[in-house]
Amino acid sequence: MKIIQISPYFPPHVGGVEYHVKELADGLARRGHQVSVASSCGRWTGEMVSIPSINLFYSPIPIKLPKFQADVYHSHIPSPLFAFMFRSATPHIVTYHNDVVIPGRVNGHLMPRSFAASLEKINERMVRPVLEEAEIVIATTKSYALTSPVLKDYQHKLRIVPNAVNVSLYPQVRKKENYVLYAGRMLSYKGVETLLFAMSEVQKRADLELLLVGDGYDRSRLEELARRLHLRAKFTGRLERSMFIDTISRAEMLILPTQNRLEAFGIVLLEAMACETPVLAFDTPGVSEVAENGGMIYSSTQELCELILDLHENELQRARLGAKGRRAVEENFSWKRALDCMEAIYQEVA
Repeated sequence: MKIIQISPYFPPHVGGVEYHVKELADGLARRGHQVSVASSCGRWTGEMVSIPSINLFYSPIPIKLPKFQADVYHSHIPSPLFAFMFRSATPHIVTYHNDVVIPGRVNGHLMPRSFAASLEKINERMVRPVLEEAEIVIATTKSYALTSPVLKDYQHKLRIVPNAVNVSLYPQVRKKENYVLYAGRMLSYKGVETLLFAMSEVQKRADLELLLVGDGYDRSRLEELARRLHLRAKFTGRLERSMFIDTISRAEMLILPTQNRLEAFGIVLLEAMACETPVLAFDTPGVSEVAENGGMIYSSTQELCELILDLHENELQRARLGAKGRRAVEENFSWKRALDCMEAIYQEVA
Protein backbone atom coordinates (compact mmCIF):
# COMPACT_ATOMS: atom_id res chain seq x y z
CA MET A 1 0.00 0.00 0.00
CA LYS A 2 1.29 3.48 -0.86
CA ILE A 3 0.86 5.80 2.13
CA ILE A 4 1.74 9.47 2.54
CA GLN A 5 2.19 10.85 6.05
CA ILE A 6 1.56 14.62 6.03
CA SER A 7 2.94 16.56 8.99
CA PRO A 8 3.78 20.26 9.36
CA TYR A 9 7.04 19.37 11.14
CA PHE A 10 9.20 16.25 11.28
CA PRO A 11 12.28 15.30 13.34
CA PRO A 12 14.83 16.53 14.17
CA HIS A 13 12.25 19.26 14.88
CA VAL A 14 11.28 18.49 18.49
CA GLY A 15 7.73 17.59 19.47
CA GLY A 16 5.44 14.72 20.37
CA VAL A 17 3.51 14.82 17.08
CA GLU A 18 6.75 14.87 15.08
CA TYR A 19 8.12 11.74 16.74
CA HIS A 20 4.75 10.01 16.55
CA VAL A 21 4.74 10.53 12.76
CA LYS A 22 8.33 9.31 12.47
CA GLU A 23 7.69 6.11 14.43
CA LEU A 24 4.51 5.52 12.45
CA ALA A 25 6.32 5.99 9.13
CA ASP A 26 9.21 3.75 10.24
CA GLY A 27 6.86 1.00 11.43
CA LEU A 28 4.74 1.03 8.28
CA ALA A 29 7.85 0.90 6.08
CA ARG A 30 9.15 -2.10 8.04
CA ARG A 31 5.85 -3.84 7.35
CA GLY A 32 6.41 -3.50 3.63
CA HIS A 33 4.32 -0.45 2.78
CA GLN A 34 5.57 2.22 0.40
CA VAL A 35 5.71 5.22 2.73
CA SER A 36 6.46 8.87 1.98
CA VAL A 37 6.62 11.77 4.43
CA ALA A 38 5.58 15.27 3.34
CA SER A 39 6.68 18.06 5.68
CA SER A 40 8.10 21.57 5.86
CA CYS A 41 11.33 20.22 7.36
CA GLY A 42 13.08 17.11 8.63
CA ARG A 43 15.21 14.14 7.67
CA TRP A 44 14.18 10.53 7.18
CA THR A 45 15.69 7.34 5.80
CA GLY A 46 12.71 6.83 3.47
CA GLU A 47 11.22 9.12 0.83
CA MET A 48 11.07 12.63 2.24
CA VAL A 49 9.13 15.28 0.31
CA SER A 50 10.12 18.77 1.41
CA ILE A 51 7.30 21.30 1.02
CA PRO A 52 8.48 24.95 0.81
CA SER A 53 6.80 26.83 3.65
CA ILE A 54 6.78 30.02 5.67
CA ASN A 55 7.18 29.23 9.36
CA LEU A 56 4.63 31.16 11.45
CA PHE A 57 3.60 30.53 15.09
CA TYR A 58 4.12 26.75 15.03
CA SER A 59 1.97 26.52 11.91
CA PRO A 60 4.04 26.53 8.70
CA ILE A 61 2.26 27.91 5.65
CA PRO A 62 2.88 25.73 2.56
CA ILE A 63 3.76 27.82 -0.48
CA LYS A 64 3.50 25.09 -3.10
CA LEU A 65 2.33 21.50 -2.91
CA PRO A 66 3.78 18.82 -5.18
CA LYS A 67 1.38 16.37 -6.81
CA PHE A 68 0.98 13.04 -5.02
CA GLN A 69 -0.53 9.70 -5.91
CA ALA A 70 -1.25 7.39 -3.00
CA ASP A 71 -3.62 4.76 -1.68
CA VAL A 72 -3.97 6.64 1.64
CA TYR A 73 -3.31 10.26 2.61
CA HIS A 74 -2.80 10.63 6.36
CA SER A 75 -2.59 14.16 7.80
CA HIS A 76 -1.66 15.17 11.35
CA ILE A 77 -3.00 18.30 13.04
CA PRO A 78 -3.34 20.66 15.16
CA SER A 79 -1.32 22.87 12.76
CA PRO A 80 -4.05 22.81 10.10
CA LEU A 81 -2.65 24.33 6.91
CA PHE A 82 -1.03 21.20 5.46
CA ALA A 83 -4.14 19.11 6.16
CA PHE A 84 -6.33 21.90 4.74
CA MET A 85 -4.38 21.87 1.48
CA PHE A 86 -4.82 18.06 1.24
CA ARG A 87 -8.48 18.01 2.34
CA SER A 88 -9.73 16.98 -1.12
CA ALA A 89 -7.28 14.10 -1.46
CA THR A 90 -9.00 10.74 -1.12
CA PRO A 91 -9.02 8.66 0.91
CA HIS A 92 -7.95 11.18 3.58
CA ILE A 93 -7.41 10.23 7.22
CA VAL A 94 -6.73 12.87 9.86
CA THR A 95 -5.17 12.33 13.28
CA TYR A 96 -6.43 15.12 15.54
CA HIS A 97 -3.71 15.25 18.20
CA ASN A 98 -5.08 18.12 20.29
CA ASP A 99 -7.27 21.20 20.43
CA VAL A 100 -5.68 24.59 19.82
CA VAL A 101 -5.83 26.66 23.00
CA ILE A 102 -3.44 29.62 22.82
CA PRO A 103 -1.67 29.98 26.19
CA GLY A 104 -1.30 33.28 27.97
CA ARG A 105 2.42 33.37 27.19
CA VAL A 106 3.92 32.36 23.83
CA ASN A 107 7.69 32.20 23.25
CA GLY A 108 8.15 34.10 26.48
CA HIS A 109 5.78 36.95 25.47
CA LEU A 110 2.39 37.73 26.96
CA MET A 111 -0.48 36.96 24.57
CA PRO A 112 -3.59 39.20 24.80
CA ARG A 113 -6.65 37.00 25.27
CA SER A 114 -8.63 38.77 22.53
CA PHE A 115 -5.89 38.09 19.98
CA ALA A 116 -5.51 34.49 21.17
CA ALA A 117 -9.27 33.92 20.83
CA SER A 118 -9.14 35.23 17.26
CA LEU A 119 -6.35 32.79 16.37
CA GLU A 120 -8.27 29.92 17.92
CA LYS A 121 -11.36 30.80 15.88
CA ILE A 122 -9.37 31.05 12.64
CA ASN A 123 -7.81 27.65 13.36
CA GLU A 124 -11.22 26.07 13.98
CA ARG A 125 -12.59 27.48 10.72
CA MET A 126 -9.77 25.75 8.86
CA VAL A 127 -9.94 22.49 10.81
CA ARG A 128 -13.65 21.82 10.43
CA PRO A 129 -13.66 21.55 6.59
CA VAL A 130 -10.73 19.11 6.88
CA LEU A 131 -12.63 16.92 9.34
CA GLU A 132 -15.86 17.20 7.33
CA GLU A 133 -14.19 15.79 4.22
CA ALA A 134 -11.98 13.20 5.92
CA GLU A 135 -13.10 9.56 5.70
CA ILE A 136 -11.90 8.84 9.24
CA VAL A 137 -10.78 11.04 12.14
CA ILE A 138 -8.38 9.54 14.69
CA ALA A 139 -7.99 10.67 18.31
CA THR A 140 -5.54 9.26 20.84
CA THR A 141 -7.96 8.83 23.78
CA LYS A 142 -11.73 8.55 24.13
CA SER A 143 -11.94 10.98 27.05
CA TYR A 144 -10.20 13.73 25.10
CA ALA A 145 -12.37 13.19 22.03
CA LEU A 146 -15.60 13.33 24.04
CA THR A 147 -14.64 16.64 25.68
CA SER A 148 -13.19 18.38 22.63
CA PRO A 149 -15.42 21.22 21.36
CA VAL A 150 -14.40 20.22 17.83
CA LEU A 151 -14.19 16.42 17.93
CA LYS A 152 -17.58 16.04 19.62
CA ASP A 153 -19.17 16.83 16.24
CA TYR A 154 -17.36 14.01 14.41
CA GLN A 155 -18.01 11.02 16.68
CA HIS A 156 -19.66 9.18 13.78
CA LYS A 157 -16.32 8.89 11.95
CA LEU A 158 -14.00 8.72 14.98
CA ARG A 159 -11.47 5.97 15.74
CA ILE A 160 -9.22 5.77 18.81
CA VAL A 161 -5.57 4.86 18.25
CA PRO A 162 -3.41 5.63 21.31
CA ASN A 163 0.13 6.92 21.09
CA ALA A 164 2.85 4.33 21.63
CA VAL A 165 6.46 3.74 22.60
CA ASN A 166 9.02 1.08 21.75
CA VAL A 167 8.89 -0.83 25.03
CA SER A 168 12.20 -2.64 24.46
CA LEU A 169 14.15 0.64 24.73
CA TYR A 170 13.17 1.19 28.37
CA PRO A 171 14.77 -0.78 31.24
CA GLN A 172 12.48 -2.38 33.82
CA VAL A 173 14.75 -2.90 36.79
CA ARG A 174 16.63 0.18 37.94
CA LYS A 175 17.28 1.26 41.51
CA LYS A 176 15.25 4.39 42.12
CA GLU A 177 17.04 7.47 43.36
CA ASN A 178 15.93 10.31 45.57
CA TYR A 179 14.40 12.71 43.03
CA VAL A 180 11.12 13.74 41.43
CA LEU A 181 11.30 14.27 37.67
CA TYR A 182 9.69 16.69 35.23
CA ALA A 183 10.52 16.11 31.56
CA GLY A 184 9.20 18.38 28.85
CA ARG A 185 9.43 21.80 27.32
CA MET A 186 9.97 24.80 29.60
CA LEU A 187 6.88 26.73 28.50
CA SER A 188 4.30 28.44 30.67
CA TYR A 189 1.35 26.29 29.57
CA LYS A 190 3.12 23.15 30.82
CA GLY A 191 2.28 24.12 34.41
CA VAL A 192 5.80 23.78 35.81
CA GLU A 193 5.17 26.69 38.21
CA THR A 194 2.61 24.60 40.12
CA LEU A 195 5.15 21.80 40.44
CA LEU A 196 7.74 24.22 41.83
CA PHE A 197 5.28 25.51 44.45
CA ALA A 198 4.29 21.95 45.39
CA MET A 199 7.92 20.90 45.76
CA SER A 200 8.65 23.92 47.96
CA GLU A 201 6.18 22.41 50.46
CA VAL A 202 7.40 18.84 49.92
CA GLN A 203 11.00 19.77 50.67
CA LYS A 204 9.98 21.19 54.06
CA ARG A 205 8.93 17.67 55.05
CA ALA A 206 11.08 15.31 52.96
CA ASP A 207 14.61 15.06 51.57
CA LEU A 208 13.60 14.86 47.93
CA GLU A 209 15.24 16.70 45.02
CA LEU A 210 13.51 18.02 41.90
CA LEU A 211 15.06 17.36 38.50
CA LEU A 212 13.74 19.22 35.45
CA VAL A 213 14.73 17.99 31.98
CA GLY A 214 14.05 20.07 28.90
CA ASP A 215 14.42 23.56 27.50
CA GLY A 216 12.25 26.41 26.32
CA TYR A 217 11.57 30.13 26.35
CA ASP A 218 10.45 30.17 29.99
CA ARG A 219 13.40 28.26 31.44
CA SER A 220 15.19 31.30 32.88
CA ARG A 221 11.97 32.55 34.48
CA LEU A 222 11.35 29.13 36.06
CA GLU A 223 14.94 28.93 37.30
CA GLU A 224 14.51 32.32 38.95
CA LEU A 225 11.28 31.17 40.62
CA ALA A 226 13.06 28.05 41.90
CA ARG A 227 15.78 30.25 43.42
CA ARG A 228 13.22 32.52 45.09
CA LEU A 229 11.52 29.47 46.60
CA HIS A 230 14.94 28.13 47.77
CA LEU A 231 14.25 24.85 46.01
CA ARG A 232 16.73 22.03 45.70
CA ALA A 233 16.14 21.83 41.96
CA LYS A 234 18.38 21.04 39.01
CA PHE A 235 17.58 22.18 35.45
CA THR A 236 19.49 19.93 33.05
CA GLY A 237 18.34 21.27 29.66
CA ARG A 238 17.78 18.71 26.92
CA LEU A 239 19.49 15.35 27.39
CA GLU A 240 20.86 12.94 24.81
CA ARG A 241 18.39 10.08 24.34
CA SER A 242 20.18 7.32 26.26
CA MET A 243 20.88 9.68 29.16
CA PHE A 244 17.24 10.77 29.21
CA ILE A 245 16.05 7.16 29.40
CA ASP A 246 18.52 6.46 32.21
CA THR A 247 17.29 9.57 34.08
CA ILE A 248 13.61 8.69 33.77
CA SER A 249 14.26 5.08 34.79
CA ARG A 250 15.94 6.12 38.06
CA ALA A 251 13.37 8.70 39.19
CA GLU A 252 11.12 7.93 42.16
CA MET A 253 8.24 9.36 40.17
CA LEU A 254 7.49 11.54 37.15
CA ILE A 255 5.12 14.53 37.31
CA LEU A 256 3.17 15.92 34.35
CA PRO A 257 1.62 19.17 35.68
CA THR A 258 0.05 20.53 32.47
CA GLN A 259 -3.51 21.84 32.88
CA ASN A 260 -3.96 23.06 29.29
CA ARG A 261 -5.72 21.04 26.56
CA LEU A 262 -2.66 21.50 24.37
CA GLU A 263 -1.45 18.47 26.35
CA ALA A 264 -3.80 15.78 25.09
CA PHE A 265 -1.93 12.57 25.89
CA GLY A 266 1.55 12.90 27.42
CA ILE A 267 3.88 10.44 25.69
CA VAL A 268 6.39 11.06 28.49
CA LEU A 269 3.92 9.24 30.77
CA LEU A 270 4.33 6.11 28.64
CA GLU A 271 8.12 6.47 28.76
CA ALA A 272 8.07 6.62 32.55
CA MET A 273 5.60 3.75 32.84
CA ALA A 274 7.76 1.62 30.53
CA CYS A 275 10.60 2.13 33.05
CA GLU A 276 8.34 1.15 35.98
CA THR A 277 8.48 4.74 37.21
CA PRO A 278 5.10 5.77 38.70
CA VAL A 279 3.46 8.93 37.33
CA LEU A 280 1.37 11.78 38.71
CA ALA A 281 -0.60 14.01 36.34
CA PHE A 282 -3.13 16.81 36.56
CA ASP A 283 -6.72 15.71 36.02
CA THR A 284 -7.29 16.77 32.41
CA PRO A 285 -9.01 14.67 29.70
CA GLY A 286 -6.67 12.40 27.80
CA VAL A 287 -3.72 12.85 30.14
CA SER A 288 -5.60 11.51 33.16
CA GLU A 289 -6.82 8.51 31.14
CA VAL A 290 -3.19 7.60 30.36
CA ALA A 291 -1.77 8.37 33.81
CA GLU A 292 -4.23 6.13 35.64
CA ASN A 293 -2.62 3.14 33.92
CA GLY A 294 0.52 3.57 35.99
CA GLY A 295 -0.01 6.27 38.59
CA MET A 296 -2.46 8.75 40.03
CA ILE A 297 -4.10 12.05 39.12
CA TYR A 298 -4.58 15.22 41.15
CA SER A 299 -6.63 18.41 40.89
CA SER A 300 -4.84 20.94 43.13
CA THR A 301 -1.32 21.93 44.14
CA GLN A 302 -2.01 20.80 47.70
CA GLU A 303 -3.19 17.39 46.50
CA LEU A 304 -0.05 17.06 44.38
CA CYS A 305 2.10 17.86 47.42
CA GLU A 306 0.39 15.15 49.48
CA LEU A 307 0.61 12.54 46.70
CA ILE A 308 4.33 13.18 46.25
CA LEU A 309 4.92 12.73 49.97
CA ASP A 310 2.75 9.61 50.17
CA LEU A 311 4.53 7.95 47.24
CA HIS A 312 7.97 8.96 48.54
CA GLU A 313 7.23 7.27 51.85
CA ASN A 314 5.68 4.13 50.37
CA GLU A 315 8.17 2.09 48.35
CA LEU A 316 5.75 -0.83 47.94
CA GLN A 317 3.14 1.47 46.42
CA ARG A 318 5.72 2.88 44.00
CA ALA A 319 6.72 -0.64 42.97
CA ARG A 320 3.08 -1.69 42.50
CA LEU A 321 2.27 1.32 40.32
CA GLY A 322 5.50 0.87 38.38
CA ALA A 323 4.73 -2.76 37.55
CA LYS A 324 1.15 -1.86 36.63
CA GLY A 325 2.37 0.86 34.28
CA ARG A 326 4.85 -1.42 32.53
CA ARG A 327 2.13 -4.02 31.92
CA ALA A 328 -0.17 -1.35 30.51
CA VAL A 329 2.48 -0.14 28.06
CA GLU A 330 3.25 -3.67 26.91
CA GLU A 331 -0.43 -4.55 26.42
CA ASN A 332 -2.03 -1.30 25.23
CA PHE A 333 0.60 1.23 24.16
CA SER A 334 3.12 -0.73 22.10
CA TRP A 335 3.92 0.21 18.52
CA LYS A 336 2.84 -3.25 17.38
CA ARG A 337 -0.67 -2.59 18.63
CA ALA A 338 -0.75 0.96 17.23
CA LEU A 339 0.44 -0.21 13.81
CA ASP A 340 -2.10 -3.04 13.76
CA CYS A 341 -4.88 -0.51 14.43
CA MET A 342 -3.59 1.90 11.81
CA GLU A 343 -3.25 -0.79 9.13
CA ALA A 344 -6.85 -1.87 9.77
CA ILE A 345 -8.03 1.72 9.27
CA TYR A 346 -6.03 2.09 6.04
CA GLN A 347 -7.45 -1.15 4.68
CA GLU A 348 -10.94 0.03 5.57
CA VAL A 349 -10.67 3.17 3.41
CA ALA A 350 -8.19 2.26 0.67
